[in-house]
Amino acid sequence: MTTAATTATATLPLGDLHASLADPLLDAMTFLNEVTERYPDALSFAPGRPHEGFFEPEDVHTYLDTYLAHLAERGLSRSAVRTALFQYGPTKGIVADLVARTLANDEGIHADPEALVLTVGAQEGMLLVLRALCATPEDVLLVSSPCYVGVTGAARLLDLATVPVPEGPAGGPDPEAVRAAARAVRAAGGRPRALYVVPDFANPSGTSMPVGARAGLLEVAAEEDLLVIEDNPYGFFTREPGGRPTLKALDGDRARVVHLGSFAKTCFPGARLGYVVADQRVLAPDGRTTLLADELAKLKSMTTVNTPALSQAVIGGMLLRHACRLRAANAPARAHYAANLAVLLRELERHFPAAERDRLGVSWNEPEGGFFAVLQVPFTADEAAMERCARDHGVLWTPMAPFYPAGGGERRLRLSISALDEDRIAAGAARLADFVRAAAS
Repeated sequence: MTTAATTATATLPLGDLHASLADPLLDAMTFLNEVTERYPDALSFAPGRPHEGFFEPEDVHTYLDTYLAHLAERGLSRSAVRTALFQYGPTKGIVADLVARTLANDEGIHADPEALVLTVGAQEGMLLVLRALCATPEDVLLVSSPCYVGVTGAARLLDLATVPVPEGPAGGPDPEAVRAAARAVRAAGGRPRALYVVPDFANPSGTSMPVGARAGLLEVAAEEDLLVIEDNPYGFFTREPGGRPTLKALDGDRARVVHLGSFAKTCFPGARLGYVVADQRVLAPDGRTTLLADELAKLKSMTTVNTPALSQAVIGGMLLRHACRLRAANAPARAHYAANLAVLLRELERHFPAAERDRLGVSWNEPEGGFFAVLQVPFTADEAAMERCARDHGVLWTPMAPFYPAGGGERRLRLSISALDEDRIAAGAARLADFVRAAAS
């Protein structure tokens, strides 16, 4: 006999699922995507994606053909090429040698290809690294604050506690603040395991660490037995030609830095290709040593198995077409984003003269590159305010509060210049200024 109990649709109480699913942090990006769809005509300073004018569909075929020719030059038979492209392939990836060559040319990072793991975007790399380092409930991840929600969200999924280290006035986490945070965690019975940081043009703040602070941070990491997880998606996009050395390049043989990279901004995001440079030695109880990259590959084999060979082949061909020198290849993009950022800063200055800024309590930072700037406003810049701005003024932005792990940032909003052109940035800044005045009154 069929009863109501046997035919009812199963209902899963949210409280019976992992606690991260009830975390507002996981809802923040979903809301942003939904509101963008609801207001498709709004000028959007919200997405941190690259400008699509640099992409041509026909180029995908060119890059793939270049990589196939490369395999033929290496002496691979047609059967071997078929296996490389159509089968699962090595967990660490098939283009690590090309990525290592590119890192040496562009960043002065000299890594053995065996120390690299090719990942499904940098986000998978974050998850793998945190999973490997999260050994006990006492382990704690230090994060710069404000912080990219991808890493704090990944930590939440893994039940890994995070402790924020506020950005200093010069940009990035102050080394002495990192030392103090590590010691406070240790005094409370925890183990400070690693620090996550974006040293160049950080998402969301746009700030960069001075070179001296980078060296100081590495010294503190060694003294406090911390690993540094360096995320470097924006380093090429300086306002002026040239760049600062990455933490990994400065690290030398100390192997304190696990370096996360991505081809989302420097090539194109649709390939979903990232990588981890993890050359730290791992000592087993029986005396065997491996690379941290080998241990990450074990974890990857139980998650995504391997990174799609076709994505690797396309990016591999792109690297080959540019002689494994992406910094030079990205020179037009660097100039484009630099011009966009200059337009935004100029238009903010024009729409908010000094006297009005002082009266309203409006201010902004002036990043030295990257995609983002932050505007301080005299009202709560939350999701409701963003939706009012989209509806009534036709412009979107990103609330900053979700980027502060311990709270804060309620009167700050992030502006991204990467997906727009100069005219739309100018128009968007005018609309935004109208909204700020209306909201302030």
